[in-house]
Amino acid sequence: MLGLLVAELLIAQFPDAREGELAPRFNALVRKDTLAQIAIEIGVPAALRLAKGEVKSALHLQPNVLADACEALIAALYLDGGLEPARQFIRAILAPRIDALSSVPRDPKTTLQEWVQGRGLPAPRYVLIGREGPDHEPQFRVAVEIEGYQPVPGTGPSKRAAEQLAAGEFLRKENAT
Repeated sequence: MLGLLVAELLIAQFPDAREGELAPRFNALVRKDTLAQIAIEIGVPAALRLAKGEVKSALHLQPNVLADACEALIAALYLDGGLEPARQFIRAILAPRIDALSSVPRDPKTTLQEWVQGRGLPAPRYVLIGREGPDHEPQFRVAVEIEGYQPVPGTGPSKRAAEQLAAGEFLRKENAT
């Protein structure tokens, strides 16, 4: 439901945009972090029923749990009332975010990929250095390696987040942003 309705909104907002312009916008709107932020904004954590141990470990504040709960809420709206209530909810929570996407969002990994291509270098390699922390709150350490440059590390709660942070740090060090 979420993907369908977000795609519908984006096509309506940017009718002349090409797929390459819509895809990053779509990804920015449906990604875990965005959905988790929306869940917090509309009060989802207070509505979740969790076991005492899960409350103590703050499971209800984990981005993946919040994002899943937000998607479940959208599915419940659809199952209870059909497409239109789900569409209205998506439109209400995403309208300000869609308006903010007048320019195509560019993540650090994409920017770095373009930077190395512009210099005729091989694609960046992301190497997992390590993983620490408990299963419910891991921290991944990744290094981005680019031919002719020192590896640059990044640490985050997922491999993807660590890669993004490493790419962003590389771009900052090279004044390439």
